[in-house]
Amino acid sequence: MKFGVVIFPSKKLQDIVNSYRKRYDPHYALIPPHLTLKSAFEATEEDAKQFADQLRIIAGKKSPFSLKTTKISSFKPANNVIYFKVDPTDELTSLHSDINRELNEQNSEYAFVPHITIGQKLSNDEHSDVYGSLRMTKIDYEETIDRFHLLYQLENGSWTVYETFRLGKE
Repeated sequence: MKFGVVIFPSKKLQDIVNSYRKRYDPHYALIPPHLTLKSAFEATEEDAKQFADQLRIIAGKKSPFSLKTTKISSFKPANNVIYFKVDPTDELTSLHSDINRELNEQNSEYAFVPHITIGQKLSNDEHSDVYGSLRMTKIDYEETIDRFHLLYQLENGSWTVYETFRLGKE
């Protein structure tokens, strides 16, 4: 099975992100807008139970933190992904590091750049057009994050929550 660890932003931010995703992201129907803490990885259901125990411990040691996004950016030339850039706070970076250290099945091929994808799998021309029209868009959004989620992928390719972990003491 495939698993991943993500933060789902508030419905308000998801609605803003989805206004772009429905046009520019072919994964729109498979997973809600999210910030990836641990990229998709293969594991058994038994492994997932262990991961959940480890994630529960990590969550208990962390406090809720602020998620702030201020602009639209792109990973070009690495790939044609357009995203809402999330300010990398110490709390977010620490949460990402701790999760990846505990679940070190494989290392990510990219450095951690906190973001919420709004467009991907675009051709070079599409990317140029879309990013050209969006990159000056001012996004000024801030909210408090108090939980993250272990997800698993269903046979149809969509993702669903395996378990949710609240930050701080329950």
